[in-house]
Amino acid sequence: MKVGFIGLGVMGRPMALHLQRAGHGLHVWARRPESVGDLPATVCATPAELGRACEVVFTVITSSADVESVALGQSGLIEGMAPGSVLVDCSTIAPDAARRIADGLREKGIEMLDAPVSGGVQGAIDASLAIMAGGQAEVLERVRPLLDCLGQRIVHVGPNGAGQVAKACNQMIMVAAIQAAAEAMHLAAASGVDCAAVKQALAGGSAASRVLDVMGERMVRRDFSAGIEARLHHKDFGLVLEAARKSGVPVALTAAVGQQLNALMAQGWGRDDTSSLLRVLEVMGPA
Repeated sequence: MKVGFIGLGVMGRPMALHLQRAGHGLHVWARRPESVGDLPATVCATPAELGRACEVVFTVITSSADVESVALGQSGLIEGMAPGSVLVDCSTIAPDAARRIADGLREKGIEMLDAPVSGGVQGAIDASLAIMAGGQAEVLERVRPLLDCLGQRIVHVGPNGAGQVAKACNQMIMVAAIQAAAEAMHLAAASGVDCAAVKQALAGGSAASRVLDVMGERMVRRDFSAGIEARLHHKDFGLVLEAARKSGVPVALTAAVGQQLNALMAQGWGRDDTSSLLRVLEVMGPA
């Protein structure tokens, strides 16, 4: 299959490589041409040109506005993709933006799945991502062989926008767990107890989790170099809180964690790992 890919960052690049290694003809467009590097792909001059060449296009882009521009803007995918072709957007964007983009593409007969992913950089490298799909079930089945190249759990959540709602729920739980791990490590240190030993003890009980394993270990080693940059979780929490506001849903814990992310950004740690929430606590009080 001829497959397009836009968004060759830390998540997108390994995802694109998986598709190419599975035998699909890979076409790419990059806002920064240097990001293509030695990727074995045909480079297109515009999203529209890429759309004309491909049956399915994947996007992994940071913001709702950027996805909307690439999909619907001047020289965007909508100007090149043929009726019946499919956009699979793996970005994390607002649910209403996903619905708006899908509606715009549908006017030209182009299908869309909002299919955000979870699993981080390592999940992208290992092709073990969880994929939460919003859109028509029959469209998902058409592209499932491609998604199988990228992830191990692919769930159809509902119509367009539902995938983004599921991703918002994922981020709420995951980042709250990072904050809880940070508070636990901070309490251990303030009490004069070895954080590594506490983490080891917790890993054998009901507090065990992937977040504790990965983020707790980074906190113990004080390795705050970015896996996924904290600024992206900060962006995601803005989407979560806005979705909750529109739905009238109380999210007290999420709002509190959002304030901690605001404090992290104010310290200038947005390009560091989200395990830096520990450092926010250390700035706030002694350990």
